[in-house]
Amino acid sequence: MVDSGLKKKIGRLLVIGFPDKQVPDYVREMIHNYHIGGIILFGRNIGTPEEILALTTDLQSEAKKAEYEHPLLICVDQENGVVRRLGEGATIFPGAMTLGASGNPENAYQIGLATGKELKALGINWNLAPVLDVNNNPDNPVIGVRSFGESAEMVAKLGGEMMKGMQDAGVITTLKHFPGHGDTNVDSHLDLPIITHSKERLDKIELLPFKKNIEAGADTVMTAHVYFPSIETTPGIPATRSKKVITGLLREELGFNGVVTTDCMEMNAIANGVGTERGGVEAVKSGVDLVMISHTPSKQINTIKEIEHAVNSGEIDEELINQSNQRIAALKEKYLSWDEISLNKEIVVPSIVGNKQHEELAHEVYKQSVTIVVNDNVLPVSLNENQRVLVVCPDNGTTMQVEDKRYATLSLDEAIKYYHKKTDVYYFSKAITDNEITSILDKAQQYDFIIVGTLTIMNGSKQISLIEGLNKLNLPYAVIAMRSPYDLNFLPRVPVYISTYEFTFPVLKVAAGAIFGKEDVSGKLPVTLTSKK
Repeated sequence: MVDSGLKKKIGRLLVIGFPDKQVPDYVREMIHNYHIGGIILFGRNIGTPEEILALTTDLQSEAKKAEYEHPLLICVDQENGVVRRLGEGATIFPGAMTLGASGNPENAYQIGLATGKELKALGINWNLAPVLDVNNNPDNPVIGVRSFGESAEMVAKLGGEMMKGMQDAGVITTLKHFPGHGDTNVDSHLDLPIITHSKERLDKIELLPFKKNIEAGADTVMTAHVYFPSIETTPGIPATRSKKVITGLLREELGFNGVVTTDCMEMNAIANGVGTERGGVEAVKSGVDLVMISHTPSKQINTIKEIEHAVNSGEIDEELINQSNQRIAALKEKYLSWDEISLNKEIVVPSIVGNKQHEELAHEVYKQSVTIVVNDNVLPVSLNENQRVLVVCPDNGTTMQVEDKRYATLSLDEAIKYYHKKTDVYYFSKAITDNEITSILDKAQQYDFIIVGTLTIMNGSKQISLIEGLNKLNLPYAVIAMRSPYDLNFLPRVPVYISTYEFTFPVLKVAAGAIFGKEDVSGKLPVTLTSKK
């Protein structure tokens, strides 16, 4: 006979996702049968603010019917910048490296506070942010501009302020990706990264932001699917499944008594190794409290069954499950209350979402963040209304698995047109050919100024050939790096190089304003570049 009490205790350890903007029947069943602990929302679940609030209200209504003692945890990856889930009707806020470029911890606090207020107003009570990875590897394919920068002290400070801001808005925060995903050149969505640094080095760099912000009152910590051989001696065991990392380092050495959550267990670093379901068992054994399975219903159900089997067979001590339940209940007790959740059918989104004050805050921070890295006496550009501008840039904004493809449409041309109407645009694909480059260069000679937008340049990129061609023709141009500031490392000498750290429309509009002398920008690079200038 199945122990329903044990089943629900294990269910509370799960955070699950689903594919719709409405609650599927199987999720309702899991709420009733297993008392699952939380829900993760992705872009696929996000519509208008009214649709988001209707969805989160429906989820909580179901939990109330299932006689939950505390409301459901409902979380998103609202890091801002290139990784955000809120869209239509919500404010676009600066991401981590954009904040790092402003150099002002108060900005991180205010953006955290405003982000938290909008999330809470939409029924989202847990944000999977801030990212505390120190991005000291220019080749990192998964962190990059999601980090505040390359300085561990700055990451600790700005991350801590963002955490405090969200907490003051009443939203649960997450320090991620423990013990640090910054110095990798592999995306753990795709494979298992390995960080070979000594423990002494990890203490000084990777662990420092986590240590400081655990001391400052962190709510939850998310584990990285990264293997650290200096901590975990068994080859190929990522932090998520490592008792030495979770219990030994995080709990015992760093003294973290809060809730530990995994990153998604369907990422390849887990799924292609031990497997999602068995990975859940190993994560619980290592000391994790919440197991995140974002996509597949069968894997969600089977993980609960695998953990239950492990308890019944004696592989997992039930006391571990009890301790996790206690930590999760304490977190919910601190932040969540049925009294604060309106379960009536009328959905009214509070005016705080996407309001003018938040837009003005974001704009001011963008002005402090956009960085003019190179300016060989070109800016500001002065053109009469009959002179022509050509914008040339890639046609797809996403490169990381975690980015939301709904926001991949670039709007650099619209940002430039805001200041200069006589602007044309040429978008090119990743498969651009040499002949197409030649055609662009021929076309460019008919214009008075060219603006090139770049997105994460690598060796051999055709974007490099384009810049080389503009130099040979001695055409007037500026480069805007719309995501990675490291693009400059691959380019020949350029007359103007502006870094925006993200390709959201508000920041591109500020960069356009800087080109035409309409915006004063003051950002400073939060990472080191090795340009050929």
